[in-house]
Amino acid sequence: MKSNKPESIQSKGGKTAANNMTKEEKIQRAKTAAQARWNKPKAKWNGSINILDASITCAVLEDERRVISMRSLALALGTRGGGRYWEMKKRVEAEGGAVLPEYVSAAYLSPFVDEETKALLLDPISYTTKGGDSAQGFEATILPKICDIWINAAKNGALKTKGQLMTSERAYDLLKGFSELGIIALVDEATGFQEVRDKEFLAKFLESYLQKAARKWELMFQLDYYKEIYRLKQWKFVEGNNARPGVIGKYTNNIVYDRLEPGVLKKLNDLNPKDPNTGRRKAHHHRFFSGDVGLPELKEHLSNTVFLMKSCDTWEEFLTKLDRAKPKVGKTLMLPGM
Repeated sequence: MKSNKPESIQSKGGKTAANNMTKEEKIQRAKTAAQARWNKPKAKWNGSINILDASITCAVLEDERRVISMRSLALALGTRGGGRYWEMKKRVEAEGGAVLPEYVSAAYLSPFVDEETKALLLDPISYTTKGGDSAQGFEATILPKICDIWINAAKNGALKTKGQLMTSERAYDLLKGFSELGIIALVDEATGFQEVRDKEFLAKFLESYLQKAARKWELMFQLDYYKEIYRLKQWKFVEGNNARPGVIGKYTNNIVYDRLEPGVLKKLNDLNPKDPNTGRRKAHHHRFFSGDVGLPELKEHLSNTVFLMKSCDTWEEFLTKLDRAKPKVGKTLMLPGM
């Protein structure tokens, strides 16, 4: 029996997109999606925004986009996607279409979703959390827009059930909470407290990233790291000779430690200073990275650096590619023509 209920906006959009796509376009879309899974941006910072009794998971990605989790936003609004929604979502996506999140998918909300917001909602950001899990979210600036959808629907009498009206009230309370957080940030910036706050946050982060005592020694810089430096610098590499030119330490500061998190190299120099008499350090810098946070990121950076070295023919080419792929902390990348 055919339903008399109005077709949801995401179902219409999904069918239209699917009908307008050729078989080749659908295949290409699938390939693009697969490639995207391999190139997801990573979260460099994780956290949660606590408003009312809600906890909205958020992150700052490596490209500095601020994102909030799709799922935690649904929980914050107090909505749950029913079986009909998930059945429709599965069908539309199988046809090559896209669907709106369940908390704005109802037909009665359609008149209050502007095209700009709709485009953002149909294109969530896929990213990898610091724990390595896959996640989807939206840029944080979309939060007030979603609240406005529910508030405007209530003002215009589009909401009929008790549950719908409760969600609109929830959206209003959340919007007030965002406003309060916003004014606090403005006051912090205007008074200069933001800088103090950021320094305190950085100090706490570095405490988790580095440790005060040196770890037990383990091989960190593999032989390939040194071989590639020698090759790119056109130096002769002798197997079994562990004596390295002193300048390699400066190179390592540049291509490794100076491209990790803000303040890492300075903190390492404080924890592991040079002896004023011998000019040598008491331990290798890498022994001060914490096992939970700092060490995994250091290992990943070293692996990526060696991989990049192997793709280059000259030292200058390597530095150029490194500046593009992983700029020094605080350095703005200058693109051609700028």
